Amino acid sequence: MPNERPSTLRKFPEVHQPTMLTPLLDPVLTHFIENRAAQLLELLAQYGSPLNLVWPHAFKTNVTALQAVLNQYNVKHSIFYGAKANKSQCLLDAAAQLGIGIDVSSVHELDAARRAGMPGAHLCATGPAKTTAFHRALVEAGSLICVDSPEEFAHLNRLVRSLPAPVRTRVLLRYRPRSCPTSRFGMGTNELLECLQQLSQERENFHLEGFHFHLGGYGYESRAQAFREVTAFVEAAREMNLAPTMIDIGGGLPIRYVESQAYDSFLQNENKPSHYYNHSVPDSYYPYGGYLTASQWLALFLEADYSPGQSIANYLHSSNITLSLEPGRSLVDQAAISVFRVTRTKKLADNKTVIFVEGSSFSACETWFSSEYLVDPILISHASSPPTPTQAYIAGHSCLDDDVITYRLINFATLPQAGDLLIYANTAGYQMDLLENQFHRHPLPRRLMATCCSQDHFVFSPDC
Repeated sequence: MPNERPSTLRKFPEVHQPTMLTPLLDPVLTHFIENRAAQLLELLAQYGSPLNLVWPHAFKTNVTALQAVLNQYNVKHSIFYGAKANKSQCLLDAAAQLGIGIDVSSVHELDAARRAGMPGAHLCATGPAKTTAFHRALVEAGSLICVDSPEEFAHLNRLVRSLPAPVRTRVLLRYRPRSCPTSRFGMGTNELLECLQQLSQERENFHLEGFHFHLGGYGYESRAQAFREVTAFVEAAREMNLAPTMIDIGGGLPIRYVESQAYDSFLQNENKPSHYYNHSVPDSYYPYGGYLTASQWLALFLEADYSPGQSIANYLHSSNITLSLEPGRSLVDQAAISVFRVTRTKKLADNKTVIFVEGSSFSACETWFSSEYLVDPILISHASSPPTPTQAYIAGHSCLDDDVITYRLINFATLPQAGDLLIYANTAGYQMDLLENQFHRHPLPRRLMATCCSQDHFVFSPDC
């Protein structure tokens, strides 16, 4: 912490919670924001804007909740944290401490996972475009490799055969469900059976652990259907005297950012062209106010019918199959907040107001996907004048009209001023660092790991 408080900071900053799309907040974060606003201002003074604060305790809460559901249904399971959801090393550390696995998508994520103390056998790689270096590192670490195509299997086979000492490589075969026939990911029936035949002839070099699929969207019903399809290959593999013991259903477990009723009300009553500075309503959004938590979703998946009178959980138990998942966003639910410092506000010719912040839309990714982050920011204000209710959109510091944090006009109880802070909650799931870069040579946003020493004592240290 700085030894002296910046002269621009006043003693009692006020916290203004939004009233429309109010973020759901972990109680620890709520207490910190409501009671330690001065400390937050000092952190921004020391580390700059935007600033990402990462809270590993939330990661542990999310893992424990999913494990409780899996144990309730008496299902053998493996959880691999989808590391691509967030770049924070402390979340990899949390995964290693909890004894779960990590799904890595590059040799760089693999290296970071190993630095966290993760055993190679607890790593899984499900991405489709693995390089030779990545394949080699996975094989040498004894990690689980998801094979996306016959071409990838041939590449992996050549590499394994070239090694100076024999290594039995662990693999999953990625299935392309019938619901997505044109996807570039995974294998159809004929390709998958071709790989099974080759594996049956390569027992010294490969061990088939099972099958994998991954679907877009967030419905458990589509996963249940794909699960039913892939079990036919389990039986085919066993007829070839292979011994698959795992079905991996990927990720896509949903989380809630705002209350469901408030979200529905916004979509029905407020989500109009007049509520966007560019008069354009996005075509699609993440389901920010869905009705299922990740745990509820998982329970519904396990209870879904596998066959008449038999649930998926029953099938897993009776067939001695391990259910594997690669949740990313749902494991980092509530695990970060992103804080932007206001530089100024400006009244535009069309009578709209823009709030400029120190940061760019590369630090908050949704507008780059032609969508919006439907969570309103929390304002920490030093305003001493009477409240001035304002609608405004938020823009970054680059030279483009479309460099905006939000196109949406956000309702503020009082107009933000220079030096005020805007807090975006629950940004760990891709939002805070998917697109971050050094445009205009601005340094990458700093990230700090939060440690809750007591109810009212928080320590922050660089996350590296």
